[in-house]
Amino acid sequence: MLISQTPLRISLAGGGTDLRAFYKDSDGFVVSTSIDKYLYVLIKERFDDKIYLNYAARKEIVDDISEIQHELVREAGIITGLRNGFELATFADIPSEGSGLGSSSSLTVGLLNGMHTFLGRQVTHDQLAEEACIIEIEVLKKPIGKQDQYIAAHGGLSAITFHGSERVTTERLELSDSDRHYLSGHFMLFFTNITRQASSILTEQREKTGDNRSSLQAIHALGKQIEIAVRAKRFDEIGEVLHENWILKKQLASGITNPQIDDMYTKAMAAGAVGGKVAGAGGGGFLLLYVKPEHQAKVREALKDYRQMPFMLDDFGATITFNQRRYRW
Repeated sequence: MLISQTPLRISLAGGGTDLRAFYKDSDGFVVSTSIDKYLYVLIKERFDDKIYLNYAARKEIVDDISEIQHELVREAGIITGLRNGFELATFADIPSEGSGLGSSSSLTVGLLNGMHTFLGRQVTHDQLAEEACIIEIEVLKKPIGKQDQYIAAHGGLSAITFHGSERVTTERLELSDSDRHYLSGHFMLFFTNITRQASSILTEQREKTGDNRSSLQAIHALGKQIEIAVRAKRFDEIGEVLHENWILKKQLASGITNPQIDDMYTKAMAAGAVGGKVAGAGGGGFLLLYVKPEHQAKVREALKDYRQMPFMLDDFGATITFNQRRYRW
């Protein structure tokens, strides 16, 4: 039996430039970080050759991986070659869909990591991310970019470049423990009480890439600005960049914001937040804010109708937290 643990993420700036429609003509760039909220995949060998799958409120019992209805489990099993003879269950620290924290890609990476390890293979973080992109973008035709798969696999606070050749390079922006605590202590995350499927927003955003190229180039520049600020330890600039990024992000597609989200953001800014943005594609999920500690009580009071999720920046990517192997039946 084994358990894989894969972090969720918050993207600070650059989102949208990781879509192929943008980076095929000029490199995309995102600064993103893993957080200490996780998706877990448990895999256990069976005595027989069946597959028992448990997730959310559903259970599947089938004879072969090709019969699985859960598309991410099915495609991960196909790409790794895990066909049958196992039980698999998934668990999440947050709502597993529509959170804006990259849960779908984290699950895909975690499935691949668990299945490869179950079959006795140790693979690189890059391979996990590349295979997750193949599953989500190439096979399942999801209208998403590549940042979530790479930050889930690599973890940490990272600068990720997306090249027109489809090559992706990930560079860790190293933080000391005190710097990580400082940054973590300046972020606040509130659930908007809305979960949504991001596909319609991302499809529209992808189709409007040509019209939005100047805005996306500005978003690309904001990602670089955050990288420079982190390297120079000018952390409070991050809040200002988040605000600029949010203004630009709202222009990329309809549905990224709505009156409720706008009201939340206005209240937070009036209470002392430096800046923020909706995590992920927008339309719901979590609202990320950068707030100095002396203003956090006021922001919390202003958003008292919304649940806050405390979190810390995480330094780890996809891992196997438990692996107990026995002889094969």
